[in-house]
Amino acid sequence: MKLLSWNVNGIRASLKKGFLDFVEKENPDILCLQETKAHPDQVDEILDDYHKFWNSAEKKGYSGTAVFSKEEPLSVTNGIGIEKHDKEGRVVSCEFDDYFLVNVYTPNAQNELARIDYRIDWDKAFLNFIKTLEKSKPVITCGDLNVAHKAIDLARPKQNEGNAGYSEQERAGFDAYINAGFVDSFRIFNQEPENYSWWSYRAIGARDRNVGWRIDYFLVSESLKDKVKTAFILNKVMGSDHCPVGIELKS
Repeated sequence: MKLLSWNVNGIRASLKKGFLDFVEKENPDILCLQETKAHPDQVDEILDDYHKFWNSAEKKGYSGTAVFSKEEPLSVTNGIGIEKHDKEGRVVSCEFDDYFLVNVYTPNAQNELARIDYRIDWDKAFLNFIKTLEKSKPVITCGDLNVAHKAIDLARPKQNEGNAGYSEQERAGFDAYINAGFVDSFRIFNQEPENYSWWSYRAIGARDRNVGWRIDYFLVSESLKDKVKTAFILNKVMGSDHCPVGIELKS
């Protein structure tokens, strides 16, 4: 089982940048997208071999998530069941026989941490949501979590201390996931620096120079840890300011 996650920074733009060629080449069993910035009726029919589940923001051209799965889930839920958190299309959860898959696009704390209070509230609510699911069966959470957990996860930690994506509050929010028993799958296999999944468009040549951040993750319940065959970052794939990340599960 190959599971991929990608913040495409606009599915309609991504379709013009080789998205379908990427999916054909990688052939994932499940593909999770974030920041789709579209409602399904704005996108031509694509990926006919997949069951498709969209959660679009009320505000057009903003946020949004989608899951494409070859296997039809037992059930699908949009949002986390809290109205103030469910207007921006940030979560799609799919239940399968052996686990829940939760695709998430975590809110950005924004410049000067303008939205940090909302972000803190979100992190607590989302953790409670996935822990509640975990009472039934293990959980795989993937997506753009909008935080570099540790200094190893971004190129310039000292310069970004306290900035959105590397603030004490956001890192504490990620710590809470780990402390609650979720495992950062990539770090099971790779403890090396300079492995990033996002490069700012604002910094000229950031991607060429690999001045990036690792803010896209697959977190798995502790009980699934030994079933993760590998975890990886497809940092050569273009088409967004993020690149895809993924895991393979043992059969």
